[in-house]
This record gives sequence, structure tokens and C-alpha cells, in this order.
Amino acid sequence: MRSIKEQTPNYSLLRKLLSYFLYSILLIVILIHFYFSSDHSIIFSNRIISPNSSSSPKIAKEKNYVVQASCDYSNGEWIPNNLGPLYNGTTCETIKETQNCMAHGRPNKDYLHWKWKPKTCELPRFKPKTFLKLLKNKHVAFVGDSLARNQLESLLCMLATVSKPNLYYTNGADNKFRKWHFGGPHNVNVSIYWSPFLVSGVEKKDEHDFNTVYVDVVDEKWTKDLEDIDMLVLSVGTWYLYSAVYYTNTDNNSLLGCHFRENCTEIGFYDVYGKALKTAFKTVIEKSYTHPVSVFFTTYQPHHFEGAWDKFGACPKTMPYKESEHRLEGMDEEMRKIGVESVREAKLRGDKEFGNNVRFEVLDVTKMALLRPDGHPGPYKEPYPFANGFADRVQNDCLHWCMPGPVDTWNEILLDVIRNWASENKGDKL
Repeated sequence: MRSIKEQTPNYSLLRKLLSYFLYSILLIVILIHFYFSSDHSIIFSNRIISPNSSSSPKIAKEKNYVVQASCDYSNGEWIPNNLGPLYNGTTCETIKETQNCMAHGRPNKDYLHWKWKPKTCELPRFKPKTFLKLLKNKHVAFVGDSLARNQLESLLCMLATVSKPNLYYTNGADNKFRKWHFGGPHNVNVSIYWSPFLVSGVEKKDEHDFNTVYVDVVDEKWTKDLEDIDMLVLSVGTWYLYSAVYYTNTDNNSLLGCHFRENCTEIGFYDVYGKALKTAFKTVIEKSYTHPVSVFFTTYQPHHFEGAWDKFGACPKTMPYKESEHRLEGMDEEMRKIGVESVREAKLRGDKEFGNNVRFEVLDVTKMALLRPDGHPGPYKEPYPFANGFADRVQNDCLHWCMPGPVDTWNEILLDVIRNWASENKGDKL
């Protein structure tokens, strides 16, 4: 007697069709599960690109790199942080004396225990070893005004927790030009260039109470060293608020106008600020490099003076603002907007005309800075200002940041961006 298989000629065909049908159903189920999953991760080799994931210290310890497709660091809030600062303000040797609030006896320590929480991602705690590893054999230069120096000194303090910086060059009044070296396996150089306009200018002094600014002539004190710099962190803005006379070299040093000067056409400072940034970015883009260069621009940081700078209680707040309590508006908003837009234009021009040899990014800190009126030295720019009792008049600093303090967050964002850049290159380099 023939077997059932032999009795049914189409048996093999039916079995194959049934198998194909079952496999198709399984594939559809898998695709539906993937589509509706909350974690749409696409794995390429040894790194993960996940639009909905955030950078995480836990993941960074593994050999997988998480690249945040998009994170708006600027949109968030300050939340309590029990960990406190990474370094101690009484022991870090690179803090400028007037920002050393802890050593100067500031009694309120709550300002040390806040963390910036972006709404769309996580901002990891700064990891000094990771920064030094990513910047191995590179030169990082901060260029700008005293807030650029503030950010530089914050970075030095955090890096000093794992490697001592060696100051090997200093020049200029108040050490406005300095260079440090982190030795050992890192070989990282960090420097500061004083250039409060980024373009050429003459700063106001007691006997000369206004600035002179040439908006289309770059300041060669920093641009002459561009070939030796791998990463630039630019930060200016405050000096543009002062009384000034503006010139353009394009028309043989012709007068553009003035800000807050008698017998001179008032043109404000917004347009001048934008022109100066365009000049600086253009110079960086058009420079011929033998290596890739990363350029960061730290946006305008608002001050928190409440009345005269020498009035008792000029910046008395001891807690961060909530977003609903203090909106970004007016001059602060406009200065930020100019900086962000200038970086956007530089990105477009750099990509279009010069490829990706120069990479621009904005450190958009204006809003988070605005919400930290408690983060300034205030009267504690001087040691123990009330040791002999309270006075009606006392010098205050409501512009710069205590160290440790909010400015450390600027460098946390800086590290997170370059860590994600390195992840795009499989962790090898920037």
C-alpha cells in the first residue's frame, strides 16, 4: 500500500506553502513589535544610535556609544542634587580669587547642590578622565572675556581632580594669556586668550571711558595660533554693552556709529555684535588647516545685579528661579539669538564651502544662566566681607560665577557634545 505522501502528489507543495505562510506571519509580528516599541534603536557594529535614548554614564562604561540624535540642552530646569560639586573650592589652585566663594566664607552652601535637567535628555556628570582621553594630544583654547576665563578655570578645576595642570606659559596683565599642560598618558594642552570683542579693539580705561571696536578686523592675538589649536571655546558679549565707538576697516576705518556717546550717531550694539561674530567665525572657517577643528560658542550669560553694583544686597537670591518666575526676554534674549543665529550661519557656510574640517556648535547656556541668580559671588568676591559687621556699601560681583557653581554645567554640556561626536567616529577621535 502506498503511503499517504505517495497518495497525495501536492503534499510537498502544500507543506512548503504552509511554511512560507507561518514565516510571513512571524516576520509581520516582529515588525509590528519593533514599530510600536518605545526604543527604536538601530545598531551599527559596536555603537547604538537611539533617538529616544539619552547619554548615560552607565552605558558609557560599556563599549557601546549612545549618540543623542537631538538634545536641546537649553530647555530644562534646575533640580536638587545631593552629590554636590566635583571639586573643592578651597583646594583647587586655578580658581580666580574673586570667584572663590567657599574660601571667602559664603555661609549659604545651597548653591552647590543644583543640577541642570534638560527636558528631552539626561546630562551626565562631568568625567575628567573621559575628557582627557577624548582630547589626548590636543590643544583646547578658550577665547573671550572674563566669563570665558571663568569657564576655563572651571574646566581646569574639574580636570585637576585626576591630573594636575602644569602652568607653563603666562603673559599679559592679570595673566590674561596662559597655557597649561596635562602630562602623563593624556598630553592635553589648555589655554586662555583674552579677547573681549573677538575682533580688534581698544578697551575702555579710567581715562578713556569707552571702547573702540573694529567690527571687520579680527583680533590677531588669538587667530595667529589657530593652526596649533584643535578645539576653540569662544565666549564674548558683556563688553559690547559698554559705551563704544565702532569702525569698519572695509572703508578705510570709516565710522559706523556709536553706543552711548555724545555727538555721535547712536546705532546700539546688537548689529555690531553680530558683525563681530561673523568676522571671527569667517576667519576660523577660511583658515587653512592640516587637522580638523572644533569650534564652540558659549552664548550670552545675563548678570543679576539688583540696583547699584556696590549696594548691599545687589544679588541677594539664594535659590534658582523657576522658569515661570523669570522669563528670557529683552536684551538677554536678543544677545542669545544673535549668537545662536551666527553659529547657524557659520555651520552652513563651513559645510558648503569647506567640508567638515571645521565643526561649529553652540553652547546655549543663556536660559540656564538666567535662572541662577544665586550662583554669583556677590559680596564674597572679597574674603569675609562682613567680618567687621554689615555696611551699606560693599563691592558685589553679580556677573561671574562662584566656583564650584553653575558654570561647571557649561563644561558638562561641552563634554557631552564632544563625547557624542567621538561616538560618531566609533570613539576614536573628535
